[in-house]
Amino acid sequence: MNFDTPYAVRRVPVLARNMVSASQPLAASAGLRMLAQGGNAIDAVLAAAITLTVVEPTGNGLGSDAFAILWDGAELHGLNASGRSPAAWTPERFAGDGPMPQRGWDSVTVPGAVSAWVALSDKFGALPFETLFGPAIGYARDGFSVSPTIAALWAAGAKILSEQPGFADNFMPGGRAPAAGELYRNEALARTLELIASTKGEAFYRGELAQAIEAAAKANGAVLTAADMANHTADWCGTISNTLRGTTLHEIPPNGQGIAALMAIGILEHLDIEAHHPDSPEGMHLMIEALKLGLADAHAYVSDPATMTMRPDALLDPAYCKSRAALIDPDRAGEPGAGAPKEGGTVYLTAADASGRMISYIQSNYSGFGSGVVVPGTGIHMQNRGFGFVKTPGHPNEVGPNKRPFHTIIPAFAMKDGAPLMSYGVMGGPMQAQGHVQMLVRTMIFGQSPQAASDAPRWRFTSGRGVAVEWDVPAATIEALEAKGHQISREAPDNAFGFGGAQLIMKTDDGYVAGSDHRKDGNAVGF
Repeated sequence: MNFDTPYAVRRVPVLARNMVSASQPLAASAGLRMLAQGGNAIDAVLAAAITLTVVEPTGNGLGSDAFAILWDGAELHGLNASGRSPAAWTPERFAGDGPMPQRGWDSVTVPGAVSAWVALSDKFGALPFETLFGPAIGYARDGFSVSPTIAALWAAGAKILSEQPGFADNFMPGGRAPAAGELYRNEALARTLELIASTKGEAFYRGELAQAIEAAAKANGAVLTAADMANHTADWCGTISNTLRGTTLHEIPPNGQGIAALMAIGILEHLDIEAHHPDSPEGMHLMIEALKLGLADAHAYVSDPATMTMRPDALLDPAYCKSRAALIDPDRAGEPGAGAPKEGGTVYLTAADASGRMISYIQSNYSGFGSGVVVPGTGIHMQNRGFGFVKTPGHPNEVGPNKRPFHTIIPAFAMKDGAPLMSYGVMGGPMQAQGHVQMLVRTMIFGQSPQAASDAPRWRFTSGRGVAVEWDVPAATIEALEAKGHQISREAPDNAFGFGGAQLIMKTDDGYVAGSDHRKDGNAVGF
């Protein structure tokens, strides 16, 4: 592993035998507290995830969805805790021109994050479930100082969502978003967290909180019911995988976009990727083109597994990936016609312990604060995953009842020779599959440390031949990419989150090395 950090923005990697890396320092410290109390990596990641619903509401909340991949010391497990659409969501309900609603109650599907906490704690946790909620309840009741990064996202969200039901009452005390450094308290959220903790999630899915969600939906003309909440299940789904130069990348099966990253590395397996550094225009070009093809297929075929018309193993077939690789011109940008991506709001975190457990976990509202709606008196703000459906008749991802939509949030887990190697993820809607490939190539092919891979400037395919790059990509690299036909937009430093925030933990012979991201408030801690 090369510990050099040659980029404009540099952080130092963290090395320890027990580790937590999260998108917000208070959440990372909450996870570390669980490890110090005798908990394991799963306890740590859950305490951090629960805390994030309080201290980073701009990306997640109690109304979020979640996914996880974990190594329990002996085998790998995958959890899909994304929610399904209400039973009354028919194509006819959303008939008409335009996309699915992006805001309001008609963008809300059943939230699954709470079920992920319960499932993971029941199966793998060492500490009592209620213990995991201590830090989050404290920050909700006693307050926390809003960071400059979160304050900026909060203010931007408030401009868009202030008129949504319940938003201003919950998130705009005194009629405005809290400024950087201000203390924010949410007593209603503290009480809700206590209720979820004491009932092990039952109040959320089958009790008074489910009833409150139904009442708020009904009051606003929506059809999400307590029965929809009670019917939710989190599923142990395993993983799907593909291999690049001996390193196997594992992703959650569809309905998520992780398969796009797997298709991309399957394509790169047939290209001379190691001959071109990932910072070079030639290396960037090959990765961009491979991901274009993977994303094109993902947008065409990925949906709830029950309605997919193409099996994941067919999309990952080596012969198919080889045929897709043959479409890539090393000197010219292609245009395979992937769907236009949508922006996202997500938190990612990972933890590992001295006993060898590692967990990759992601939790999300979808777009920033999500739908913008807040259930009165509870502090629960709801995601907008319904926006992930399409209206196209006959499309596998067409909106329908009791159905999981296409999902952008994906945890990643790399293994080699059957042993765990790296748990990692990259936040940010369509950036996630693209970030997974960039991180894997940097760490596993070019030997960069997790921190250097996180610090490196990123790119993001947008649509057609369009590629957005970060501000610190050299001008000569941009010119070389444009000469290949890419249409490059160079984004300002204040739009860094458009390229996602990465957290990575890599296993070594003596412990772990972690990297965290400057693009959010990323923080890795350990002992």
